[in-house]
Amino acid sequence: MNTLKTAVLLTSLTLLMMFVGGYFGGQNGMVLAFLLAAVMNFVSYFFSDKIALAMYRAQPATREQLPRVYSIVEQLAYKQGLPVPKIYLLPTESPNAFATGRNPKHASVAVTAGILDLLDDEELEGVLAHELGHVRNRDILTSSIAATIAGAITLLAHMGRFAMMFGGYGGRDGRERGGGGIGALLMLILAPIAATLIQLAVSRSREYAADASGAELTGNPHALARALQKIDASSRRLPMDATPSTAHLFISAPRLRASDLAGLFSTHPPMEKRVERLIGRERI
Repeated sequence: MNTLKTAVLLTSLTLLMMFVGGYFGGQNGMVLAFLLAAVMNFVSYFFSDKIALAMYRAQPATREQLPRVYSIVEQLAYKQGLPVPKIYLLPTESPNAFATGRNPKHASVAVTAGILDLLDDEELEGVLAHELGHVRNRDILTSSIAATIAGAITLLAHMGRFAMMFGGYGGRDGRERGGGGIGALLMLILAPIAATLIQLAVSRSREYAADASGAELTGNPHALARALQKIDASSRRLPMDATPSTAHLFISAPRLRASDLAGLFSTHPPMEKRVERLIGRERI
């Protein structure tokens, strides 16, 4: 299923870029957009994880730096028969974590400095088990590619804005400037919504699945529920500035800028619902 989702996302990116290229540049624009889409597909598949890690200035962490994380991740990976993922540290006090990579052999788990200070060992184990759940469920590639594609759609929106500003929106059939301007305006409105819809398509159900996988792996759903509640409460006090195109990667949705259109949409299930699924009630 996740392989199919990945194929659909990459195909959607190609078709969208060809449509935009054809709209703004006619046949030549469509060809150029196809070539650009091919490059984007290659980058999305092989480098989407590195792009996501670089966006948040994540640094590879050694065992000496994060002994708790290494110990927990190694034990959890051994239980599931998974390769031990690479460990990264995000230099922010806002508590959060995410997993990324194209498959279990090329997976990475990133944690923030804030989450290490906030959670005890059982709660941290629950969070890391959740992230390894994403790895085991093989949805890390889909979510990583979705982040790259959403970023690409945002880039197309910016291109449309500049085309509208400088009059470069005449297609091969000689559209009038007014019509082109309306088309570009629609692209500016629809592109962020499309980016968010892509995230919604891959985020909500996978978070429930990863919660269930993490609880099953540790045998301690209450610890994960406590961790989710702590992260949610603390992130309200210490919000992390994140982009809408990558917010779905995290275990708890980072606070998005109110001025951003994509911030109107939620990429995660309500925290109360996640806790309820874990322990049968909304709060511990």
